[in-house]
Amino acid sequence: MQVKGKELEKSKNLNELPIEESIEPKTENKLIVTSSSTEKRKTTLSIFTLLIIIGIVILLICFCIFTAYNFFNNNIILGVHIKGFNVSNMSTSDARYQLDNYIRENLPQEIKLKHGDFETTISLSQISANFDTKTAVNEAYNIGREGNIFENNLYVLSTMFKKINLEPNLKIDKNQLVKNLEDISSQLPDKVTQSSYYIENSNLIITSGKEGNVVDIEATTDAIISAISNFSAGRNPIEIIVKSQKPDAIDIEKIHSEIYKEPIDAYYTQNPFSVYPSENGVDFKVSIEEAKSILGDQTAEEYTIPLNILYPKVTTNMIGTEAFPDLLATYSTNYDTSNRNRTTNLILAANKINGTVLMPGETFSYNKVVGARTIAAGYKEAPIYISGEVVDGVGGGICQITSTLYNAVLYANLEIVQRTNHQFVPSYAPASRDATVVYGAIDFQFKNNRNYPIKLVCSVSGGIANFKIFGLKQEDDCEVEISAYVTGRSSSAVYSEAYKILKRDGKVIGSELLSKDTYKKH
Repeated sequence: MQVKGKELEKSKNLNELPIEESIEPKTENKLIVTSSSTEKRKTTLSIFTLLIIIGIVILLICFCIFTAYNFFNNNIILGVHIKGFNVSNMSTSDARYQLDNYIRENLPQEIKLKHGDFETTISLSQISANFDTKTAVNEAYNIGREGNIFENNLYVLSTMFKKINLEPNLKIDKNQLVKNLEDISSQLPDKVTQSSYYIENSNLIITSGKEGNVVDIEATTDAIISAISNFSAGRNPIEIIVKSQKPDAIDIEKIHSEIYKEPIDAYYTQNPFSVYPSENGVDFKVSIEEAKSILGDQTAEEYTIPLNILYPKVTTNMIGTEAFPDLLATYSTNYDTSNRNRTTNLILAANKINGTVLMPGETFSYNKVVGARTIAAGYKEAPIYISGEVVDGVGGGICQITSTLYNAVLYANLEIVQRTNHQFVPSYAPASRDATVVYGAIDFQFKNNRNYPIKLVCSVSGGIANFKIFGLKQEDDCEVEISAYVTGRSSSAVYSEAYKILKRDGKVIGSELLSKDTYKKH
């Protein structure tokens, strides 16, 4: 029994041994499978990592190539436009040349402006209108070059898919444009007219102003700049933007303070030469309150205030030309003696000015000296320009006296304060050598900028209107030459300029632009 037990135990042990042996191989097989899967994963990760590295290397190579291309590229990058014009891949010189041509093709020589039936033009060259293409091209060239490498490359890539458009700065001589618009404002058929006054015999004549329109300078300037900027200036006329304006109320107290003075006798001295002109004394013949009652509610067209004129014992004209020893300048124009009405108007205007003495610093006003051109003052109907048409009007022709005086003033080298050219080039003066006046609206004014008084002597006779300006020559006086010429013509206008050239001992010492003018064609 014991043997059997031992055998049985042995047998049991033996039986267990094969079982363990049979398990061990299975365990080894399981381990082999696990090791193979890990290796596959490692291989996959290695391939993926390699692909990423290869991709990064390719990207780096592309980035370097792209960066090098951009660095060595001397042209404007792709996708850049200036004012809608494609300048991609152009050099700065080529871009500017082609851009200038593009702009020149899209801009007219002149712009047309209109207000109702009234039309006029402004030359772009006259207001020096031009686009700053140099700065715009330089700005275009710098796109993609001003940041770091990454920023520049990103900018270059973005412009390939989304274009950039630059707007060059528009430069305009705004002072000249404002002057042109002010001149246009004075030519509007429905312009505002300010009240004015003049002394006729022993009466103060006050003419009421009239409500009207003036050019809105700022708004019209903006409209012109916008039209030029978007290339629409050559297609349609630009509407002149106007605003209604009432004339200033008549200030009788201000007028009284301006005209009131005591009479002064004229005299002069010779060592040194000095002239002390006579002055009439003047005062209202009625009180201020009575004058206000004459004006009432200021609805009438004209008012008459009676005056007391106190005359000096010695007038300036009485002291003679010995007080004005030197002829400073003279100028003449020709007129048609067959037109008696026009000749009468010339003589009346000239007689008003003849003998006028201006003290140093004093300003001459044509409208104040000559006064209103009325039938009561003796003026006749003669041809004048109104809204571009030649019609008969009271005082027609007196602008010839204005133009003759203007040229004499230029040759005397006096300071021009206010001067406006005609709508058309007149027959008696070249372009830019004329001056027009409209009572209550357009005046001709100049200032005696000399150190000594001057005297105006005017004559109208035998088909010649002549002005002489007398005074006392100074050591710093210059010879004066006037250069006026037509700068351009269009289908509807004539453009001109005038310069004053100063010489001393035959040598040019300076020049001055007098005006840039626009005239309608007949």
